[in-house]
This record gives sequence, C-alpha cells and structure tokens, in this order.
Amino acid sequence: MNTLYRAAWPLALVALMILSACSTDISQRQPENKDEGKAPNASPVSSPASAPAPAGGTQKAAQPGDGLEVAVFAGGCFWCMEPPFEKLDGVKDAISGYTGGPEKGPTYKEVSRGKTGHTEAVWVIFDPKKVSYETILKTYWKSFDPTDAGGQFADRGPHYRPGIFVFNADQRTKAEASKAELAKNGPFKKPIVVPIEDAGDFWIAEDYHQNFYKTNPSHYKRYSKGSGRVGFIREHWGDQAP
Repeated sequence: MNTLYRAAWPLALVALMILSACSTDISQRQPENKDEGKAPNASPVSSPASAPAPAGGTQKAAQPGDGLEVAVFAGGCFWCMEPPFEKLDGVKDAISGYTGGPEKGPTYKEVSRGKTGHTEAVWVIFDPKKVSYETILKTYWKSFDPTDAGGQFADRGPHYRPGIFVFNADQRTKAEASKAELAKNGPFKKPIVVPIEDAGDFWIAEDYHQNFYKTNPSHYKRYSKGSGRVGFIREHWGDQAP
C-alpha cells in the first residue's frame, strides 16, 4: 500500500493544481492584487450605460449609435471571450457582462452562484463598414466549445452556457446560416448545440472583470490554459485559431 501511495500522490498533486487554476469559486475570479485588477479609465464606448445601476447592482448597456453595431455572444468565462473579438480590425470594444435572465442589475456574486437566470457574455461593439457580422460569427465559433450546452470547460452550470443573442432578423438569419455551415463542415463531430435567442438586457460586469487578460495577464493565462480552453481550440482549429 505504501508503494502504491507514493506512486499515486504526484498525479493527485498535479490534478489538484489544475483544479485550483480553473476554479470558478469567487475567490479565484478576483484580481490578484488591487492595483492589477483595476480597469482602465472608461470611455464612452467601453461604458455604454443607459441608466444608473439598481442599488448595489450593475448598469445596463445601451446601443452605441454613431454608425456602430452590437453583437452579443456567450461562450463560458467572459474573460476568455474578450480577446478574440478585440483582435479584429473594426471591433471597437468587447465588454464583459450578464444576459439571458430576467433579473435587473445582477452582480457577479449572484450570477456565479446560480441565483439569477443570466449567463456570462460579451457585448461586442463593431463598425460594420470595417468588419462584418459574418466575420465576427466565424471568430465566435473558434473561441469555445459549441458542442457543450452545460457550461464551458472547467466552468459548469447554466451561468456559463453558450448562446448567440440577436437584435434583428438580419442577425438571426446570418447566425443561423453560420451555425448550419459549422454543423455541415466541422471540425466538430458532435452536434452544435448553441441556441440563437433574441437579445435582451445586457448588464455590464464589474470593473475588475473588464479587459482581464490585459490587467491580470498571468492569472488569465493560467486560467485559460488550465481550464482546457486553449488546448481545445488549438486541437480543433490549429493555425486558424483566433
């Protein structure tokens, strides 16, 4: 028994380290220090609030105007969904937040504990003259696992469910066509289970979540790799990965 124990404990230690890096416990989703977690000063684009936040709650996003459009996507942890879109020429901002639930002004604490009907998502502001909605959809499909409706990677539960949230018939038509093309041409062998829903209220997440891959790069890299997201994307998309 002692020999077996000595042989097994290194594997158990590695598993424990991975789970620690991927944990969705609130303490794991806080900045590592108070300075590193501060978001840059907000601009009119990065803070599209339409009204004051409910007491103790979050602010609701509003359409940006000035020839810009919005696309809303959920693909698990919103930390990991910002970078692929912000790298696209023509995307002005990708803002982390909560959508898909009826509650007003939900907080991260409430959403992460499953106390609301929301899922983590990103509010993507883009210039349609520079980047098309179809191009943004292609980037979306390459950023997560579209065959998993129960969460994403290490993050489980309906508050990490994927989804496309559309604002009009044109977006719905293009989203459905893009989904059908992915289902037909792969690279996934399992069915594509991402729902396409009408967009509702989008609540802007707390400041420390915004641009987390920039403000907390070491924490972000450990999380995105340890959760299995990075390996999954590379396995399925290779050089086409965003």
